[in-house]
Amino acid sequence: MVAALGAAACFGVASVLQAVGARAAEPGSGSGVDARLLARALAQRTYIAGLGLDGIGFGLELIALRSLPIYAVGAALAASLAVTAVAASRMLKAALSRKEWAAVGTVCGGMALLGLASGGEGSGHGSAALRWGTLAAAGAVLLVGAAGGRLPGRARAAVLGLGAGLGFGVVEVAVRLVDGVASPALAALLLGGAAAFLLLTSALSRGSVTAATAGMVIGETVGPALVGVVALDDRTRPGWAPVAVAGFALAVAGALALARFGEGGAAEAAQEDAPSAASAVTSGR
Repeated sequence: MVAALGAAACFGVASVLQAVGARAAEPGSGSGVDARLLARALAQRTYIAGLGLDGIGFGLELIALRSLPIYAVGAALAASLAVTAVAASRMLKAALSRKEWAAVGTVCGGMALLGLASGGEGSGHGSAALRWGTLAAAGAVLLVGAAGGRLPGRARAAVLGLGAGLGFGVVEVAVRLVDGVASPALAALLLGGAAAFLLLTSALSRGSVTAATAGMVIGETVGPALVGVVALDDRTRPGWAPVAVAGFALAVAGALALARFGEGGAAEAAQEDAPSAASAVTSGR
């Protein structure tokens, strides 16, 4: 669990840095799958710093996925939003309310319950069909991005965020399935991760970060957790299943409550409030 929480810490800070870098880059075409936008974001030092933390976090995630059930690792990654909220409050000068600090406490409490209840990694190795299925799912992430890029405003950000979460979820499952360099699961891991970064960068560069973050949390936690339990024999300690379910639910619920602070959401909220205040002054309200 220590490795999973370390990964969450890295991903949480990286999200804020990447949001700053993506928004500093020249706007892209508006497509959900925009490689040029990613290339321009890579020219920003803050984005590069975020990628460096992502690399460290991914290494820790690999360690965690080789010793813990996917549902525990997934909840830890969702809990990275708690780290993002704290980082945003410091780096973006965004004050957290009591409700938001309560949400941070909820995430931490959920993770504590999961840590107590989780068993070891499941003994299932997955079927060939599941390996090819992960590759198909990785390809579908690109289709979600292409479709999501055509949507307006908040719907666009939500769909792109969900697609990015699905891509990261494919990575979580594929790590458990890789059995050689020719494995379709390895191709799924690489394609899913690359597609997720494309969609996430596009979602962060414009639109509602709130919606994008919430979609990402859902995409990278619920599906992989179900695959782990159903197909890879992930289990809890004997008699602790209700505690694990409660911990997972608390961690995800707390993360969703913090969604508006995820990946720079606080900064976006401040930007959105400014025009509204100006409009109110102009109209005499």
